[in-house]
Amino acid sequence: MPFECGLIGWSDADVLVHAIIDALLGAANLGDIGHHFSPGDPKYKGISSLVLLGWVGKKLTEKGYDIGNIDSVIIAEQPLLRDYIADMCRNISQALGIDAGSVSVKANTSEELGFVGREEGMAASAVALITGK
Repeated sequence: MPFECGLIGWSDADVLVHAIIDALLGAANLGDIGHHFSPGDPKYKGISSLVLLGWVGKKLTEKGYDIGNIDSVIIAEQPLLRDYIADMCRNISQALGIDAGSVSVKANTSEELGFVGREEGMAASAVALITGK
């Protein structure tokens, strides 16, 4: 999405997808994003978080899990994200091979509080329901 600022990270710094990855890995008791995709590992430098998400989806399938749904929220003062929510849901669902109706993305601000409110960064959280095994 067009915006004059960006985030700094080892991969593409997609805070929302990183939160979803952690939620899925956590639901399956498979550790966290840093365990699987070590920061500093050259093979992950600049990689799309959606590629990493696809890998996590395959890992869950291999372990006998199905993704029921994902609920997430991204917290940012700018840019306004409401016009991008449907695309975000579609991209996330495609990376995981699940129905877009199983992915909820919400956007919120921090009402100008903290580092998010000062527009120094963004935050995100997610929960995931998995079944199987």
